[in-house]
Amino acid sequence: MKRRNIPRARQLRVEATDAEARLWQHLRNRMLGGFKFRRQFPVGPYIADFVCIERKLIVELDGGQHADNPAGERRTRFLERRGYRVVRFWNPDVLSNTGGVLEMILLELGKSPHPSAV
Repeated sequence: MKRRNIPRARQLRVEATDAEARLWQHLRNRMLGGFKFRRQFPVGPYIADFVCIERKLIVELDGGQHADNPAGERRTRFLERRGYRVVRFWNPDVLSNTGGVLEMILLELGKSPHPSAV
């Protein structure tokens, strides 16, 4: 974890989008399947929206600014090389189908960790 990212991560926690705030209400305090999540967690030079360290799972929420963004692909490759699996959801999906998003996250949590983490 890069120390210079910590103030930015704290700022992002305060400035959460509506979708991030809604999902966090279901992930915090081990509310989803007993798994511990952290929000706006620094991983290398990046700050992941939500991370379950135990299962090496990163959940990213994307708005329109992330559509077809090559930087997002580089970021995902970096995180996967560190042993994380990355799943992405669109903000409108989180807001309109929170239950479905939570089900998909639970399915991902049930999978074995990313192959490079073994």
